[in-house]
Amino acid sequence: MSYPAVIKPEDLLCPRPGGLYCPPGDFFIDPVRPVDRAVITHGHADHARAGHGVVVATPETLAIMAVRYGEDFAGRREAVAYGQTYARDGVEVTLVPAGHVLGSAQAVVRWKGLTMVVSGDYKRRRDPTCARFEPVPCDVFITEATFGLPVFRHPDDAGEIRGLLASVEQFPERCHIVGAYALGKAQRVIRLLREGGWDKTIFVHGALERLNALYEAHGVELGPLAPATASGPKEAFAGQIIIAPPSAVADRWSRRFPDPVDCFASGWMRVRARARQRGVELPLILSDHADWDELTGTLAELRPGEVWITHGREEALERWCELEGLPARALRLVGYDEEEGE
Repeated sequence: MSYPAVIKPEDLLCPRPGGLYCPPGDFFIDPVRPVDRAVITHGHADHARAGHGVVVATPETLAIMAVRYGEDFAGRREAVAYGQTYARDGVEVTLVPAGHVLGSAQAVVRWKGLTMVVSGDYKRRRDPTCARFEPVPCDVFITEATFGLPVFRHPDDAGEIRGLLASVEQFPERCHIVGAYALGKAQRVIRLLREGGWDKTIFVHGALERLNALYEAHGVELGPLAPATASGPKEAFAGQIIIAPPSAVADRWSRRFPDPVDCFASGWMRVRARARQRGVELPLILSDHADWDELTGTLAELRPGEVWITHGREEALERWCELEGLPARALRLVGYDEEEGE
């Protein structure tokens, strides 16, 4: 695509210390500090912060923010469902699925014939807990690059779950504690276990309960769950699967269970040194971000006029774009964390 010669992409979206800013619409996208008006792509804490005057997001993301920050997380909320358009001062913003977590969206920003897509965080593979990524033709595609190195090629989700279930069968006297990020990853692991044939009760850390309930309220069936409280004998958890935030797996909390197999669900588990560093016995390579093939495949599919890279392994993806004849630049925005649980 080509955009009008009299309009530059920077006229519509430009990097500021607070994040990506839209001058004609006077709003930020995923700002890293409180602003008057923010469009939020999804509910993870490095993209969705409390304290904004107005927050525009999908209904699911607004619900997630209310659970995480309290009902008064913003001065006002404006819900925009997938496919709907939010208009302000001649700028139109349409939210379309990003495939990252429940409610996650790409922000499609249009103004005077120019289309820019802010992907937020995204992945291309199927996820039973959220709507699948929808590619949108655009003049400028603004992509993340969390796993923007060729070494990061995520395996099949079902195969990782089969490995977990095989370990449970092999060690029936032990429990398996899966470290999984509280928003998105934990619910996805639970659903993948159900699809893999595990219909028993799954025990969950208390920090996951409210988000699990929110997912179920939005139609994501998680099956029988119970609190992972060891009020009885340790042996009661032998052969069981427990889901907990990654921090709890390494904490004294996990010592109450019988000889636990420490598992960790993350794209970073592709790097074995990270698994060894954390003392992970069973790494599960499950990521809610696009891997190298998904990142480059998306850019090859869209062939935008320009590629902007917001955060992650910017240099490698920028170099790939150069070799493919795609003009690209790294924005080097700060404030978007590299989470171990991604």
